[in-house]
Amino acid sequence: MAISPQTSAFKSQILLALCVALLTGTAFAADTDKPFEPVVGQPGRDVVWVPTPAVLVEKMLDVAKVTPQDFVMDLGSGDGRNIIAAAKRGARAVGVEYNPDMVELSRRTAEKEGVADKAQFVQGDMYAADISLATVMALFLLPENMNKLVDKFLALKPGSRIVANHFAAAGWEPDETGRADGDCGSWCTWLLFIVPANVAGRWQLQKGELEFEQKFQMLTGSFKLDGVSTAVENGRLLGEQISFTIGGKEYNGKVSADNMVGSGWNAARLR
Repeated sequence: MAISPQTSAFKSQILLALCVALLTGTAFAADTDKPFEPVVGQPGRDVVWVPTPAVLVEKMLDVAKVTPQDFVMDLGSGDGRNIIAAAKRGARAVGVEYNPDMVELSRRTAEKEGVADKAQFVQGDMYAADISLATVMALFLLPENMNKLVDKFLALKPGSRIVANHFAAAGWEPDETGRADGDCGSWCTWLLFIVPANVAGRWQLQKGELEFEQKFQMLTGSFKLDGVSTAVENGRLLGEQISFTIGGKEYNGKVSADNMVGSGWNAARLR
């Protein structure tokens, strides 16, 4: 059968298009076979991904005094660097991350770094995560994320440490803050929060009644004796350690559930 020049040209175009499609498909398949690599600024479920610089990661773990006895958690753990660094210090560590590609990357890195036995990564919603056993939280979250997690943070055992890159929950002043040295760009500031005991409410001293109002680690209140009320001043908690002043007298002690004990004084919670 004779083929016209126009038909021949059309078939050539079809053949060329098929070749291009085949080559493009092969290239796409090759790309999808490549290991996942995160990109700074990539969108996530709750925040975009911006990694904490390595020098700040180490500084955060330093100020939190992470030891092999600690259980460290990171919410929105990204590529797993906080958790892997904690595991290298001997701590048990768990990262919660919504992006499954990030979770797999973190697991591969932990395996490569030889800490897969201590560093674990869970795919899931950070707001739904059980953090009740954590002694250290190592975080890089926005204030709005931190605000949603405040109740969970305050429910941790008093004395637990929360160390954060740059951002805090609204109204919660850090117990310590500082900057890392070295190559950390715009992200050099660390914040350390020590989870305070809950002392809000009424307490019976040996003489008189003490009432505290609490905002995170800061305390205000009053002391009543024989119908006379005196303001509580300089009230503060550092984990289970409590200090306050009544009428110029300083009180320092330790909180243990429903009791407070100091040198020469004690108090019991009133129901």
